Amino acid sequence: MTNRWSCLAVACVATLLLSLDLTVLHLALPSLVADLGASSTQLLWIGDMYGLALAGLLITMGNVGDRIGRKRLLLIGAAAFGAASVVTAYAPSAELLIAARALLGVAAATIMPSTLSIVRNVFTDPGERTAAVGIWSGMSAAGFAVGPVVGGLVLDHFWWGSVFLINVPIMALVIVGGLLVLPESRNPNAGRIDLLSVALSFTGIVAVIYAIKEMAHKGLEHADVVAAGVAGIALLATFVWRQTRLAEPLIDVRLFRRRAFTASILTNLLAIFAMSAMMLMFAWYLQLVLGWSPLQAGLAQLPGGLAGAVGGVLAAKLIHPLGRNGVVALGLAMNAGAFLWYTTLGTEITYVTLLPAMVVGGIGIAFAFTVNNDNVLATAPTERAGAAAAVSETAFELGAALGIAILGTVLTSAYRANLELPAGVPAEAARESLAGAVSTASALPADQAAELIGAARLAFMEGLHLASFVTAGVLAVVALLALAGLRGVPKVIPEEVLTRAHS
Repeated sequence: MTNRWSCLAVACVATLLLSLDLTVLHLALPSLVADLGASSTQLLWIGDMYGLALAGLLITMGNVGDRIGRKRLLLIGAAAFGAASVVTAYAPSAELLIAARALLGVAAATIMPSTLSIVRNVFTDPGERTAAVGIWSGMSAAGFAVGPVVGGLVLDHFWWGSVFLINVPIMALVIVGGLLVLPESRNPNAGRIDLLSVALSFTGIVAVIYAIKEMAHKGLEHADVVAAGVAGIALLATFVWRQTRLAEPLIDVRLFRRRAFTASILTNLLAIFAMSAMMLMFAWYLQLVLGWSPLQAGLAQLPGGLAGAVGGVLAAKLIHPLGRNGVVALGLAMNAGAFLWYTTLGTEITYVTLLPAMVVGGIGIAFAFTVNNDNVLATAPTERAGAAAAVSETAFELGAALGIAILGTVLTSAYRANLELPAGVPAEAARESLAGAVSTASALPADQAAELIGAARLAFMEGLHLASFVTAGVLAVVALLALAGLRGVPKVIPEEVLTRAHS
């Protein structure tokens, strides 16, 4: 029999790469402004497009994996991700970079549900499954931590596109390891994929995300924003209705009758909503406010991510004394406290000021994601593991895109409202973003440049404090939701109970 821990290692390396890719981009964003002339709106799209394409296709790809085989889909996705990374690295303009990020999202959509569903099918012992999901979640957190360091090392010596070339050798490793150790698994009784459901889910998710992004940027007074939102909700409602009528739906809506499944999906979505935007903001804060290099910024964030890796392993051990709802609520409360601490940051700090909050926050978010991911996998039958994992990852990516769109706009709006430009300074680029102000300052006399950068940093801090406060509030509310929503979920969810529940 194939060693299940070797299978977990391959799944973890693939997951490590996907999270590493996201955080590498954050550090490259200031360079994108200088090299490609990307506007603040384009920067949001560059950040969001990967998650948008990914979220739109996860449900479809999870079902494809259940049908053609999770190993086969993972290997196809790894090859496609490597190729798309090369395209992204050499994108010559902001518009083409956005398109290349969409290609990366499509490729990633084949990988994410495959890794979790392979873990679900290989680990049939409940205790081992929870531990394996904890290690998988920890590796994802480690990717967020290692990404900025690797990206910082590369950005200190090479151009911004080189950060995406890191993906190529790692995906080669996944392909070789996958061919050698992964067993093939699929749903032997799966029928054809309903193409109308594919179209409804993809267009519905994309339309809703587009509407929220544009609403946050332009307001509700634009008819196209309202029309996109209404159309997206209608498409998703039609999608859900259709799933109840199909013999082989893309999503088994009966899973949502299980409180553990629904509460875990919802709390994960809201938690990543809060976390995603703050990761982006920190990349700007460390480099453009504190003036640290990309490598220094990456090293500074390393303890938080490594703490997350530790938290993923610890979470399984805390389920017995605290219960599943207790572990998730504790993790979210720890994060709320960390973000309240971030509201006290200034334009000049010592690293010791940041470190405790980053470690507490890293451990806390790992508690929540590990237990919630295990809840989702445990409440789905093995033959539908890809589809269930895809629902969880869709919520994750949708929350990330919404967080960057909404909380990113909160920061940008506060920045513009609080920016007091010195007399005679060109306003357009400086008002766009802090990076725009830094770029504008490079062409000004020294005294005027220093005045502009000082004013821009103060305005940015107002936005960062507001966004941190909002994030802390969201996390505190979600902690209470998790405490109630996951109450009574068994500490150990055995296989035989699941088999009876879905027979």
